[in-house]
Amino acid sequence: MRRIGLVVVLAISFILTPLVAGAQQAGKVYRVAYLGTGSGGASEPTIELLLSERGWLTGKNLVITYHWAEGKYDRLPALAAELVRLEPQVIVAAQTAATRAAKDATSTIPIVMVNVSDPIGEGLIASFAHPGGNVTGLTLTPTWEIYSKQLQLLKEAVPRARRFAFLWNPANPAAPPAVRATEDAARSLRVELQVVSARAAEELEAAFQAMTHARAEALLVIPDAVFLTHGARLADLAIRHHLPTLYGLGDHVKAGGLIAYGQSVRDVYRRAVVYVDKILKGAKPADLPVEQPTKFELAINLKTAKALGLAIPQSLLLRADQVIE
Repeated sequence: MRRIGLVVVLAISFILTPLVAGAQQAGKVYRVAYLGTGSGGASEPTIELLLSERGWLTGKNLVITYHWAEGKYDRLPALAAELVRLEPQVIVAAQTAATRAAKDATSTIPIVMVNVSDPIGEGLIASFAHPGGNVTGLTLTPTWEIYSKQLQLLKEAVPRARRFAFLWNPANPAAPPAVRATEDAARSLRVELQVVSARAAEELEAAFQAMTHARAEALLVIPDAVFLTHGARLADLAIRHHLPTLYGLGDHVKAGGLIAYGQSVRDVYRRAVVYVDKILKGAKPADLPVEQPTKFELAINLKTAKALGLAIPQSLLLRADQVIE
């Protein structure tokens, strides 16, 4: 009887042990740290909503901390070191500079990158299929095709334009490949391209004066934290200098910009959250293949078009995913 009783006790203990372990795991609060090059905004509630759809609830089983460089790229190393000290289970890093800073700060904490240009060239991953190390996520490698498409859309909106300006930030490490790709696209389309730089908000006025002096007829703006942070000012300058402008991020159109064409921000974060979810459940970043963008959106602000005295062709409006009136 004693032996039978001992067997029963041992059997019950083996059954209960994983249940107890599971209960302890279920009660654990996980920490996710977000490192961004810009300023806090719509991305915060979007990330939290998408995580909640997968069962990760802030204040219950999840804590999210946000660290923003506010367009000051030199702040990123200190911010990365600060968030590493919090010992999060996952770091989400938006843009190349933020991912580079996070990677330099830790080689062990998993990092989910978002919108990173040339992660292989930057030494962040070994390959798309097998990233290796502690970094995986979503890349945005500047290609001739995307910038050619943006120039074509801008030409369609302003058919008579032949001289285009291109605004970039030299402090952004992801910018030089975009400049080269846009110059290649401009040569292929046989249009003039004037490259103008601005590192901070204080340099925007001078940049627009340079465009006006060069008699630019339309403007293409590279995605950048400084430009997005000061999106309303950028849109106002474009109207004042009568420059129809196309941006790579849809938030610019909400801030008063004319046109935006680029990957869907919500789709990017939805896919990034999939990586976060998998890693929190035990997956290794080294084993999660890196993805490239597949969904792009066109947004148009008709109020801004009216302020510019510009009639947007119906053919362009019909292809728009979002029209602001």
